[in-house]
Amino acid sequence: MSSPTQDLIPQLNIGSTFGALFIGVIISAVLFGLSNVQAFIYFQTHRDTGMTFYKLAVIWLWILDAMHLALIFHCVYYHLVINYANFKVLTELVWSGKLEVVFKVLIIFSVNLFYVYRIWILSKSKSIILPITVGITILLQLAIIIVFVWAIYQCHLFSDLLKIQWSTFMTLGSITFADVVIASSLCYLLTNCRTGFSNTDSLITKIMVYVIGTGCLTSVCSIATVITFAVMQTNFIFIAIDFLLAKVYVNSFLALLNARHYGHANTDHNSFHNRRGVYRPELYVQALEDEELQVSRRDVIKRPDDEAVDLSSS
Repeated sequence: MSSPTQDLIPQLNIGSTFGALFIGVIISAVLFGLSNVQAFIYFQTHRDTGMTFYKLAVIWLWILDAMHLALIFHCVYYHLVINYANFKVLTELVWSGKLEVVFKVLIIFSVNLFYVYRIWILSKSKSIILPITVGITILLQLAIIIVFVWAIYQCHLFSDLLKIQWSTFMTLGSITFADVVIASSLCYLLTNCRTGFSNTDSLITKIMVYVIGTGCLTSVCSIATVITFAVMQTNFIFIAIDFLLAKVYVNSFLALLNARHYGHANTDHNSFHNRRGVYRPELYVQALEDEELQVSRRDVIKRPDDEAVDLSSS
């Protein structure tokens, strides 16, 4: 008589299950490295501003992102290394696989809160209806996600995920809907912030492009998870894509912060020749100092005859 473990062997395709998870962890590690670069750039370009709200937000997101990567790494390491060839364990959900969902929820909710805060700042002088509406949307999304986390902790096997399919679809659908609401609200407020000056309007347009792009990126990741879960339920490709969702959120938020700074810097750089002294790139500082030194030296060695010529010509 064959054992239950032996019955599982022909039914388990390692390549499309844990092989997909392994690839998902590798891509997540690459995205984590990208978020490290973006965080470093942000702190370097804002090193003279002191500790601000957005710096604390970047630190908070980096900690959550690092913990999320550690948990998904442990999940794959536990199944493929610690329990190598133990097919019975391969069908079980490890604790880190459940806890990573909690950290992913914290990342998504934190990023959405930062966006709501930004919407509140932009609409403070206009109307509070829009930020309140977006805030209620985020709270409803949080309620759905809490139910999803509770359902995840009721699962003990990977096959149990099929029993909470409704919760997964509702959660990913609410995430996509919230992304659309936030992106639309930001674009609407930024459009009303146009001043008629070409440099300012160009900066606002660049920020709007980044807002739409980041919103589409996170929505595509959520929709891809829903489609793969609905179509390919016998593999873990949907879980691998779901691993990437938290990384995409963090990188999207950091990219938007850096885009705002560099867009402002480029605008000032273009207007440098028209408005002297407003923005002084570091590459030109030494040249300006040398020019002022040469002018002062000419003033010191200037002869009286030269002064008379200058006065008569003026």
